[in-house]
Amino acid sequence: MTIFGHFDIAQLCLYAFWAFFFGLVIYLQREALREGYPLESEVSGKPAMFGPWKMPEPKVFNLPHGHGRVLAPNPEKDAREITDRKLAMRATEKWSGSPFEPTGDPMIDGVGPAAWAERSDYPELTIEGAPKIVPMASTTDWSIAGEDSDIRGWKVTGCDGEVAGTVSDVWVDRSESMLRYIEVALEGGKTALCPMSAVRVDVTTKSCKVASVTAAQFALVPGVKKPGQITMLEEEKVMAFYAGGRLYATPRRVEPWL
Repeated sequence: MTIFGHFDIAQLCLYAFWAFFFGLVIYLQREALREGYPLESEVSGKPAMFGPWKMPEPKVFNLPHGHGRVLAPNPEKDAREITDRKLAMRATEKWSGSPFEPTGDPMIDGVGPAAWAERSDYPELTIEGAPKIVPMASTTDWSIAGEDSDIRGWKVTGCDGEVAGTVSDVWVDRSESMLRYIEVALEGGKTALCPMSAVRVDVTTKSCKVASVTAAQFALVPGVKKPGQITMLEEEKVMAFYAGGRLYATPRRVEPWL
């Protein structure tokens, strides 16, 4: 149907779609700025915005189980984290984009693959409001199936083949119905958590082998402040420690292969 001249309904729909799609792109680009911005300038180390997009107005998200609310974006909080947190690393060159090298122990300082996100420092909860990840010894609702190997009491070895300790307990995820961590009893009465995803169970030798870290480095694994409970921030640090060990556990791993 012609509206006037050579302009018809088909052209009107096409132009309306173009206008809608253009607006959609702008909307999605602005929504993408709700987290992770402002960025940190690699040259000055200060908060900075890049690109033509303006940050959207903050939205309020009410957290479950009475944990308050958060704003997104929250540029003041993000900028404060950039300026307040000093990472133990330095740029190898002065130009933007140059590699960084650690100045301390990167597995503890959270540098490179050992970096962690600043998650909330309280336990992740089930829909009922109970801690989601707990030791199996603290609950009567969970047990290891009879057809599977009970790894409790088995020795734990590091990437150097040395024995770090024994498995004293396993931690279960009550929402996902899976094992999340093994608890390793070390010499001196100290314990360390290790992600189940980093463990290779050897039923022939009845041992749990961890290729991420050495046996001595188990004593450096970030701990939990409350026994039998792990917060989301503590989870981040534990997982980051073993991830960082893939590169930093031994000096040989840092060197290039070729």
